[in-house]
Amino acid sequence: MNVTNAKHKVIFDTDPGVDDAMALYFALAHPAIEVIGITTSFGNVTVQQATTNALYLTRIAGRDIPVAHGVSVPFAKAPGTPPDFIHGADGLGNLLSRIEAGGEAESLSAAEFIVQMARRHPGEITLVAVAPLGNLALALKLEPMLPKLLKQVVLMAGAVDEPGNVSPVAEANVWNDPDAADLVFTAGWDLTMVGLDVTHRVVLPSSFFARLAQHHQHVAMDTLHHAVMFYSDFYSSIRPDMGHACYGHDVLAFVWLVAPELFTTQNGRVRVATAGIGNGQTMMAKLSIPYPQPGWEAEKPETRVCMEVDAEACKNLIDLTLAADWLLPPLSK
Repeated sequence: MNVTNAKHKVIFDTDPGVDDAMALYFALAHPAIEVIGITTSFGNVTVQQATTNALYLTRIAGRDIPVAHGVSVPFAKAPGTPPDFIHGADGLGNLLSRIEAGGEAESLSAAEFIVQMARRHPGEITLVAVAPLGNLALALKLEPMLPKLLKQVVLMAGAVDEPGNVSPVAEANVWNDPDAADLVFTAGWDLTMVGLDVTHRVVLPSSFFARLAQHHQHVAMDTLHHAVMFYSDFYSSIRPDMGHACYGHDVLAFVWLVAPELFTTQNGRVRVATAGIGNGQTMMAKLSIPYPQPGWEAEKPETRVCMEVDAEACKNLIDLTLAADWLLPPLSK
């Protein structure tokens, strides 16, 4: 691993969710990442369940990390129903039981927590968001200078050339709250989009997680293994050619953070369709030409978009990181 003395100080915005759990555990395991806070959103589950899961996943891994409760509905579009057929009703593959792990959410909202931490550590925090983007949009409204206060923002969101996963053109996180997403893509921070163009290239067999669970003999990895089995059941039902496996969507945002050399990127302005049949589509301007259509002016900020990935190297890094000696005894009340 390429590890420097300076860790990435991260706030993780998430809606756990099976692939969110993968991403969280990669972040906790990797020696170059320090998770200083977690903010939760509706999406894969309700925001209440997301907060419960964030507290549970961190505490059973032996970590006491602040968790701030976030947005429960989209900015403008009608709320949808969490996809329990993908992640389970509890977001973690319908766990048969949970140990007593304790923990309570912060008194600040997610948006307030993001702003407070950014002001406290100006220029130091990376915000990694793998959920609908309402918390970031609300934080921008609270603090318009937020793009200058944060070091960078990394999103698991969107698709440029790859077909969508909730419509032919839309990725789920963006589709869940397209108005918030368009605000985030045009805010002007150092922004990287890790979307379906690369996450659909990284397929993780369920046996990968079975082996990790056997290796660790720990409740946290047993929990992740159970969740991945449910998640892989869904993917194998719609994509039998994958075998019993799943995409490594959210974890790729953290892989980019610690190993950007594994990705090929392209810069361009990204906008989001907020209505109609293209609702949630992320559109990227690949050509530097003066379009007559408003919204693509030269002063609009650009996004760094991941377009290609070394999938095998990513899988090896995920394996090496999660197999390391990083788990601690679970916390309790």
